[in-house]
Amino acid sequence: MGTDSRQHLDSGGAWDRTYLESLIREDFERCHPGETLEDLKRRASFSKEDKGLLRDWMAVAEARAAAACKAKA
Repeated sequence: MGTDSRQHLDSGGAWDRTYLESLIREDFERCHPGETLEDLKRRASFSKEDKGLLRDWMAVAEARAAAACKAKA
């Protein structure tokens, strides 16, 4: 990835959600054929199971973002 991952931190230190989603979108869609990350996000608003699945995927994204930031430091 060519962009500096540190630019995706907001002033409070939280990762930009769009950036995080970009880190997992392809893997999610490969693991869940016929579904998109947007489908999961929509279902997570009313499904406890999907909310947990989205939380787990976002944790993967945060770990990837942190690793990318650390590697560039």
